[in-house]
Amino acid sequence: MARNDWQIAWYDTVAETYDRLAVPHVFTQPAKDLVALLKLRPGARVLDVGSGTGVAAFLALQSAGPGAAVVALDASPGMLRLARAKGLTRLVVGAVPGLPLPDAVFDGVLANFVLSHIPSYQTALSDMVRVLRPGGRLGVTAWGPGQSESRKLWQATADSFVSKEQLSRGLRLALPWEEWFSDAGNLEQAMRQAGLESIEVHHREYRTSMTVNDFLSMREVTVQARLMKQLLATPQWERFSEKLTKEFHSRRRGLVQDTRDAYLVVGGKSDA
Repeated sequence: MARNDWQIAWYDTVAETYDRLAVPHVFTQPAKDLVALLKLRPGARVLDVGSGTGVAAFLALQSAGPGAAVVALDASPGMLRLARAKGLTRLVVGAVPGLPLPDAVFDGVLANFVLSHIPSYQTALSDMVRVLRPGGRLGVTAWGPGQSESRKLWQATADSFVSKEQLSRGLRLALPWEEWFSDAGNLEQAMRQAGLESIEVHHREYRTSMTVNDFLSMREVTVQARLMKQLLATPQWERFSEKLTKEFHSRRRGLVQDTRDAYLVVGGKSDA
C-alpha cells in the first residue's frame, strides 16, 4: 500500500473518534480564529483544503452567511461523510497539489494544519493560490513548538517502547514539514514565496480540559500513535497502552489540562 493510500485508509478508520474528540478539543478554536482573520465578505466563495470532518468549512459557511458557497475538500471519504452529516453539501474528494478546481474562483482558501503533511508545500501553496481570485485571501495554520506536560508524558512513554530516532524518522516521513513550520519565519517565507502579499502572522495559545480517557483516546488517532502501532507487535502495543493508562491516572487524577500553541498566517493575492 502506497504512503498516501495507508494514510487515507487510516483517516477513514479514525474519522469518528477524530470528530468526537480532536475536533472540539484541538481544531475548532484555531479554525474559528483563522476564519475570522480571512474577513470573508457576505456570500463569499470559500475552499477548505484538507477539511477533515468539516469544522473550518462549517465555520466559514456561518461567517459568510446567506448565499455563501463553501467547498470542503479532503482525501478521506470517511471524513467527508461526517462533514456531510453536519450539513455541508459541497464536498470534493481530492488533495493538494492537484486541486480538481478551476483557476481564480474562490474569495478565500483555508488550510487548517495541512501544510505539514504535504511532501511539496511549495507546489501545494501555488495550487491554492491558483484557485484564489485576485484580491482573495489564503489562510493557513501550523503548530508551534510548545508542548503541554501531558503531551510530553505521552511522548516519554512512547520513547520507552520505541527508539526516539526510529519514531522521529517515521514522523518525518508522515509529517515532513511539522518541525519546519513550527518556526513562524519559515511559514511566513513560504507564503511570501507563493506570491502572497500583506502577510499577517498571529501566534495563539489554546487550552482545553478533558478526562484522561478522552485524552488517551484522542492521542490514539494521531500520526504518532499510528506509527507506534506499525512499529510494535500487538502485545507490545497493549503493554504500551496499559502503561499510558497507569501513568496518566496516577499523575493526572482523572483530568488532563492540554495546551498547544499555533501560528495563524493569512496573505492576499494581488488584484493587479
